[in-house]
Amino acid sequence: MPSTLAAAEPFTPEEARALDPYFGNTDSPVFVLTNLPEAVKGALFARYSRSAKSARRLFLDEFLGDVAPAGAPTGAGPGGERAERLYTKVFNEYGDDSVAQLGGAHIACEGVSNVLTKVLERGRLMSYLEQSTRYVPYTQRPGGQWKYVVPGEIEDPDDRALYVATLDRAFETYARWIEPLQAHYRIQFPRAPGDSEGVHRAAIRAKALDTLRGLLPAATRSNVGIYGSGQAYEALLLRMRAHPLAESREVADLMLPELRKVIPAFVQRVDRDDRGVAWSRYLEERNRRARAVAGGTDRDTEWRRHLDPPASGASDAEVALTEFDPDGEARVVAALLYAGSGLPYAQLLAAARAMPAEERVGIIRAGVGARANRRQRPGRAFEQTAYTFDVLSDYGAFRDLQRHRMLTIEWQDLTPQHGFAPPDPAVDATGARSDWHAVMEASAALSERLARRYSAVVAQYAVAMAYRIRFQMRMNAREAMHVIELRTSPQGHPAYRRVSRRMHEQIAEQAGHTAIAEAMRFIGRDDVDLERLAAEKASERKRLAQAPAAAPGADG
Repeated sequence: MPSTLAAAEPFTPEEARALDPYFGNTDSPVFVLTNLPEAVKGALFARYSRSAKSARRLFLDEFLGDVAPAGAPTGAGPGGERAERLYTKVFNEYGDDSVAQLGGAHIACEGVSNVLTKVLERGRLMSYLEQSTRYVPYTQRPGGQWKYVVPGEIEDPDDRALYVATLDRAFETYARWIEPLQAHYRIQFPRAPGDSEGVHRAAIRAKALDTLRGLLPAATRSNVGIYGSGQAYEALLLRMRAHPLAESREVADLMLPELRKVIPAFVQRVDRDDRGVAWSRYLEERNRRARAVAGGTDRDTEWRRHLDPPASGASDAEVALTEFDPDGEARVVAALLYAGSGLPYAQLLAAARAMPAEERVGIIRAGVGARANRRQRPGRAFEQTAYTFDVLSDYGAFRDLQRHRMLTIEWQDLTPQHGFAPPDPAVDATGARSDWHAVMEASAALSERLARRYSAVVAQYAVAMAYRIRFQMRMNAREAMHVIELRTSPQGHPAYRRVSRRMHEQIAEQAGHTAIAEAMRFIGRDDVDLERLAAEKASERKRLAQAPAAAPGADG
């Protein structure tokens, strides 16, 4: 078959040598950019959009003389200064904010509270990895201190002493019960003949840590790795600088100079009085006003008089489908037909509404195809209908579900008012019940004191992760498929597996979207004793497959 590729642009030997450190090749129309500052890459592509020249020719003609030698520092110093000057020139003359989408950075935020991790992980167009309470036991005491944040807002010495004493007891209780829980689970779930000792040990430990994580407060320190574009970081920093928590503002002040070492031009507006500072002031005032209205403390609102009494049990439901489109499956059918039909959407929607249910189901099944695993998902036609769920789950499950980004999620403050999720039966079986309840009671008392004396936002630090938090998730059917299938997989935590299964049930039964629910073929429906066992076995198989073969005569 004849090639469709464009002919390679010719370069002289001297030009090819100049390009070699910065481009993956000089003889193909497809190439990667290497060894260039992020701002230079963004500026080059911005210029690219307004020139008839190729990227490599533009680089030779307009950029090469301003770039530090390959291997030289590309942030601070001469390379960074050149990059910033190039970006500013192109931004002002050719581009707009989208230029800041073309460069990115990795940043680590270590030892931040679990309250702050939710602020850091709010942006949709960023990637995050967070330290897991499942794999990392919180038993170390660096500098003699348990791993939790003491918020700077707590200035009263008596309040501070009570806070430290309460959280110390919570961590001591958590650490004391890890081994008894592991011993209990080793008896309850003995190692199968085909499982290695290492696999079984890892699964048992994960089970014990999963059970006990509810004792840890939201102040527990965590490490978060973030990757994002310059534009995404600018938005994140503006939000953090406007946040009511001192920890958020303090960490933002540390992030900005670090980001300026690698993407200085992309965050230059963050602390300018007429740009970022003004924007953060707007966000701060907007959020303050919204909280005042919602809390009933704003004199301009009397909205609570319109509230109806809640239906019996409705406010305590773990998962409630509060909004959906009864016409949703017809919209998906119309969207599936749209690309290949040559007809307007309105005409297709009318036809989808008129056709028998079994015919709609057949079209949806055809659009889904023969999925072999959960990573194979239908196309964007499934984005034509959406679901809104009101969820009341423990904070640990919320932490995992909140990291899904291609949806809309809002959450309320973490408080003790909704009670705590009942612990695993192993807590009773090992005699830890009284200790568990003591931690919960002390957590609630401290949180209520901090809310009175400081604010509900600060009081969150004291609340144990077993307490429930209310949050709302709105997602289209395609994202619902991803969330539900991923979060019901056998290795998942029981709390969010249960939430996700109920979401699936309500899509099928309450919304009546049976064809969409049927398309979610990889729902984990069975309860699993050792959630991490299968995953640990799979990891071991991969490690063994990748390990080099032992040399002849080597010890086993």
